[in-house]
Amino acid sequence: MSNDFWLDRPTLVTGCTGLLGSWLTISLVEAGAQVVGLIRDEVPHSNLRRSGYVERIRVVRGEITDYGLVERAMNEYEIEAVFHLAAQTIVPIANRAPLSTFEANIRGTWTVLEAARRSPTVHRIAVASSDKAYGVHETLPYTEDAPLLGCYPYDVSKACADLIARTYAATYGLPVAVTRCANLYGGGDLNWSRIFPGTIRSVLRGEQPVIRSDGTMVRDYLFIQDAVSAYLTLAEQLDREEVRGEAFNFGTDDPKSVLEIVQTIIAISDHPALQPIILGQASHEIQAQYLSSKKAKQVLGWEPTHSLKEGLQETMAWYREFLGSQ
Repeated sequence: MSNDFWLDRPTLVTGCTGLLGSWLTISLVEAGAQVVGLIRDEVPHSNLRRSGYVERIRVVRGEITDYGLVERAMNEYEIEAVFHLAAQTIVPIANRAPLSTFEANIRGTWTVLEAARRSPTVHRIAVASSDKAYGVHETLPYTEDAPLLGCYPYDVSKACADLIARTYAATYGLPVAVTRCANLYGGGDLNWSRIFPGTIRSVLRGEQPVIRSDGTMVRDYLFIQDAVSAYLTLAEQLDREEVRGEAFNFGTDDPKSVLEIVQTIIAISDHPALQPIILGQASHEIQAQYLSSKKAKQVLGWEPTHSLKEGLQETMAWYREFLGSQ
């Protein structure tokens, strides 16, 4: 794709203050896009605000489930591209409060898609699903033709959003595609209950990191900049018939256990002798989940460019600066 693809392109990013949303918005602004961000809650320490880029976009304030608001934003700003990232993304919160998760992740998705269907200017939509939508499978890695078997609240909410998005493509010809990303990590994630920010904060303070599970859960982890490139690559290619209506896995094809991740973070820190505290308390989470990104490579020409160590070094540098400024 040409380097000026996003130049002056009116682009809506829902969930723009989240981990992925912040970095994606920054990249779009740098590429010259006219970005409109939908923001519900004020997040003062979000990467988007700390970087100053929130001042370089148009901000629409409100709920992703407010159809009138979403339709107004798309029409008044003549939106051409949509990145639908807004969601409740924390698994323990979804288990504790499923209704708010279903509202944001399912109703929010059909709200965006219906508004896009009725908008004459929208020509490309990327909807965030998740590897969690696949649920439990005996055969790994997941490929895109595997059934969506999510059974816990967060997993089900993402499976529903995934199916709804592809319904709009199949029924109405909406130019939408679905991303199923591995677990994302990178600077800017302030959900300290997650393994990367929680562990990095602990080791930077010289404290033992805490693992909620028994440490044996296996996941695929994708550095945030590689995720941004995945979304941009997908959206840029939504003019292609073989991309519209499709789902794409994005990961590293190199799964790691939680304990391996924690040990790697400790090893590259200033406190390599630290030992994690393993609680063994996590429940309603799948033991092993990891993806095959073969389709993304073959169809989109996308591949991650950061190794785990490279991604972790950049991530730790971000948190070192962030925590040092508190």
